[in-house]
Amino acid sequence: MLRVAIIGASGYTGGELARLLCNHDRVELTAATSRAQQNVPLADIYPHLRNRTAVVCSAPDVAQLIEQADFFFCAVPHKTAMDLVPGLLVSGKKVVDLSADFRFRDLRVYEHWYQPHTAPQIAAEAVYGLPEIHREAIRQARLVANPGCYPTSITLALGPLLQAGVIDPGSIIIDAKSGTSGAGRGASVATLFCEVTDGFRAYKVGGIHRHTPEIEQNLSHLAGRPVTVSFTPHLLPLSRGILSTIYASLTVAADEERLRDLLRQRYRDEPFVRVLDDDRQPATQYVRGSNYCDIALTVDRRTNRVILTSVIDNIVKGASGQAIQNMNLMCGFDETAGLTQAPLFP
Repeated sequence: MLRVAIIGASGYTGGELARLLCNHDRVELTAATSRAQQNVPLADIYPHLRNRTAVVCSAPDVAQLIEQADFFFCAVPHKTAMDLVPGLLVSGKKVVDLSADFRFRDLRVYEHWYQPHTAPQIAAEAVYGLPEIHREAIRQARLVANPGCYPTSITLALGPLLQAGVIDPGSIIIDAKSGTSGAGRGASVATLFCEVTDGFRAYKVGGIHRHTPEIEQNLSHLAGRPVTVSFTPHLLPLSRGILSTIYASLTVAADEERLRDLLRQRYRDEPFVRVLDDDRQPATQYVRGSNYCDIALTVDRRTNRVILTSVIDNIVKGASGQAIQNMNLMCGFDETAGLTQAPLFP
């Protein structure tokens, strides 16, 4: 059994990691940390984990943690991760980091959108953890940077069309919506029940959301040229889920079935990407609690644009589930281990 630790276990991604790992037959959760809830059983922080784990949260002391586990999920805020990860790697451990600290190839971009980077040598070796694109590199990695939730849903939808050269990279508009768990578990007026329920609003309007450069990095890699997008996120009055609606101008004849076949062919062997038929649209409730990404494609012939709709559960495929998918690849396990549960409905 692989001994696994979660650093930063009291947030939503940490709790979801613990839930999913409890169903993994190749690992044992042996440690979890929380600065705010030291000495508190994880099952007291998350009562749905009663009788599933006896782990008690401790302080994030790297010297102690390296004796308790062989593989680490780092689910702490940006900047905190880059302070912890180097010590884990020096000790011979493997790490999936769920912050943004190691996602960027160009650290100048990271520093523009976040803060100064203090571990550039480590960042240079990190592999971006989107298995559908970087699977073989992930298998060889000791540090994987888990993607952001919005970039996951958007990259999977747009990637095959950009690679095929059938859309204009300069025409991409992304309208994405997320449930409130994407804002984290910390108390905030903006995510109080009375502030969110019965409402729907845009936020970080004008290309200022921190996932914008990550999306552009991914799409530029796939297109083979720089790509700039218009990206506007919205807050949905639900706990989990992302729906991304993406518009792009076509550079070829508007053959909807041919374009859909590009998606089907690209993802035919992917266990967690489902391309929908022409009479179907994805919905967040059909991926809830699962590691699936559902994608639909429609052509607007009047405007010669393609419209892609993509849904994921933001704290499974958009965070913790994808992190476990990466762990499975890094450790030589079946890629789907611990992730085969069907979505929850209703």
